[in-house]
Amino acid sequence: MPWLSRRRPAELTPPPEFPRTPRAAAWWILPAVLLVGGTVAAAMWWLLTGLPAAPPGQAGGARGEALRTALAAGAGVGAAITLALSFRRQRHQEIITAHTTYDATERRVTELYTKAAEQLGHDKAAVRLAGLYALERLAQGNPGHRQTIVDVICAYLRMPYAPPRPPRPRPWAPSTPGPWQAAAPADLDPAEGERQVRLTAQTILAEHLRDPRRPDQRASLPSPPRHWPGMRIDLTGAILIDLDLTKAHLSEAQCAGATFSGDTTFHGAVFAGEANFDGAIFAGDASFSYAAFAGYGWFGRATFAGEADFEGATFALDAVFHGVTFSGNAQFSDATFTDNALFPEVTFAGDAEFEEAAFTEFARFDGATFSGDLVFDGATVTEFAGSRMNRAEWTQIADHPDHVWPPGWHAVTRPDGSTGLVRQKSGASEENGEDTDGAPSIRAEGQDGVEERPGE
Repeated sequence: MPWLSRRRPAELTPPPEFPRTPRAAAWWILPAVLLVGGTVAAAMWWLLTGLPAAPPGQAGGARGEALRTALAAGAGVGAAITLALSFRRQRHQEIITAHTTYDATERRVTELYTKAAEQLGHDKAAVRLAGLYALERLAQGNPGHRQTIVDVICAYLRMPYAPPRPPRPRPWAPSTPGPWQAAAPADLDPAEGERQVRLTAQTILAEHLRDPRRPDQRASLPSPPRHWPGMRIDLTGAILIDLDLTKAHLSEAQCAGATFSGDTTFHGAVFAGEANFDGAIFAGDASFSYAAFAGYGWFGRATFAGEADFEGATFALDAVFHGVTFSGNAQFSDATFTDNALFPEVTFAGDAEFEEAAFTEFARFDGATFSGDLVFDGATVTEFAGSRMNRAEWTQIADHPDHVWPPGWHAVTRPDGSTGLVRQKSGASEENGEDTDGAPSIRAEGQDGVEERPGE
């Protein structure tokens, strides 16, 4: 089907470890026969040579007893060999049964998967919904096929889609249908039907990607039965409606160019790998509060039309917000940037709050535009890389009475007209071993203590 062509190939699920099939018995039958014969011969030789001299007339009875003993020993060895053969046949039969069961299960899974995938291509919304629920049930009962089914659901959400427009109210139209009017069944509206199918697909992903355990419990408590751990999603270019992936645990998230219609929530989500939201459009409010980005967090050229909430988020690697447009307030309070925090050419149309945020490496704001309040109160900043701005860029910042800089940093205007943030050194400066006026000295520091060159 064409909508499956862009699906990222899933890793093939390896078959279970079956016991090794026993080797053919021909190679050890002859040694077994020789062993039985040798046992009988050895027993007879040992018994006959070890017998004391018997009186005349009793030697035959002694030899007969020795022969019976030797034959009994041979029979015991033969019985042991027979038991081993029986065990071997039983084990071989168990292996054949396991292979047969596995093959039958795989054929059944393939049939169900194919049928459900065909249902997703049906023109009726009810049939597509049935296909989604069939895939969900199939994935729940077959963990090895979960990633493939998640890929199929994501591929469906990547299909071209135009959200239905709300109908215009007509002043002359009655609010409720009269007796002469027949209300249009909901299932006859293809646009609304497709919307319900997409909402169902998102709900299935949200329910099974969500890990309800607290972060400190994930190592000690088993994964809940409804949780599908280790899944990756590819929603590149998808159109999503009120997506709620609260506490989702994802090995990778590819959402570049996606359009998030309505409010979007990734509150408390864990991105174990790369999280790519380059060029994404968030039409409503977007919450990444207390999300954990273990890999790179890419938000380059993304657009946040509403509030953008990254409060308490943690970025283990680079957090890239190059060219992002924040039309509403941008909340980064208590966020932790372990690696570089890159905000060049970002437009902050509303307030930009970095209160109590921690910047371990560089914080870059080259060419950023701040129209609202800029708050760094209580933030911990190691270095503002490329923080110099030209006079036009600086005017909107320096003249704003509500901007709050990080502790230890100060905004200055230099003789050449450029401005920047410099670190304020406490204590009196010294010249020729004597104190100057006792005022704290202020000096600019760039990387490795060298003042940085002006930005473009």
